[in-house]
Amino acid sequence: MDAILLQILNGLDKGGAYALIALGLTLVFGTLGVVNFAHGALFMLGAFCAVSVNQFIGLEQVRLDPDNLTPWGTPVEIREPYIVSWLGDTGHLLLDYSVPVSILAAIPVMILIGFIMERGLIQFFYKRPHAEQILVTFGLAIVLQEIIKTWFGANPLPQSPPDAMRTAADIGVLVGFDPGQIVYPYWRLIYFLFSALVIGGVFAFLQLTTFGMVVRAGMADRETVGLLGIDIEKRFTLVFGLAAVVAGLAGVMYTPILPPDYHMGMDFLVLSFVVVVVGGMGSLPGAVAAGFLLGILQSFASMTEVKSILPGIDQIIIYLVAVVILLVRPRGLMGRKGVMEG
Repeated sequence: MDAILLQILNGLDKGGAYALIALGLTLVFGTLGVVNFAHGALFMLGAFCAVSVNQFIGLEQVRLDPDNLTPWGTPVEIREPYIVSWLGDTGHLLLDYSVPVSILAAIPVMILIGFIMERGLIQFFYKRPHAEQILVTFGLAIVLQEIIKTWFGANPLPQSPPDAMRTAADIGVLVGFDPGQIVYPYWRLIYFLFSALVIGGVFAFLQLTTFGMVVRAGMADRETVGLLGIDIEKRFTLVFGLAAVVAGLAGVMYTPILPPDYHMGMDFLVLSFVVVVVGGMGSLPGAVAAGFLLGILQSFASMTEVKSILPGIDQIIIYLVAVVILLVRPRGLMGRKGVMEG
């Protein structure tokens, strides 16, 4: 039971990342009808927002201490981050919590990137075949990937969670196990809760606000909404920005779990597209449900006991499940009728 619970927890935090990226993908497809292969790059850009904030607030000033000399007789160099010299303990706190603080920078940055992508490129491919949309957005993803590689280098850049969250929670005690039998990293639990909060916020926005209701109506029948005098195109641009923010925040908070590198967006993109297809193209609940489902299945497939019987199953389990589901139900688990069916 303890092994099963651990794998469920592993699947939930991994599924949270899949669900967040797939949610943004589905928002874009459902509103704009665009298959956006650059969406994984938005996840990567969010992660590098966290890297940039950490590097910025960690900038150091160097001064020489004439009272302390090295064995060679030269003054000792003392390095101190500017933010610490300016703010003292508050500066130390900002450095320690640089990943959560990065959220404040990532939101406006990702909105801006989303607007530029949609107005500068995506809008010209709304009515074009999906094959052309895939080629163009995939090319954009490669360009963004190479820019990040040139600017930040090819090596992963580890980011640390706050000191208070580097330990593990004794989950087993909460469900009746002996103390210390089931422990799980705090940050992974926080990431799952953060994912649930963002997903809940997106659904609440779409379901409970007038703006969201208009967007949902536009997803169902864009022409009719336009005839009512509503500028649905402007609202869809804002939705593209929202999708960019969701992907970016997923990347920011995932940096302590997976050190960011330039190709992480592509790694998650392929899996997330499988999640979208399994959940049903255009179905937001389907994307979320499939994200967590496939995350948990992948987690169980990575168990040593399972891999000893079926070597490599953890690498292909998501694709096997996708094949089975699409053979049985071509539109996916919760897909709209007529989408992905021919």
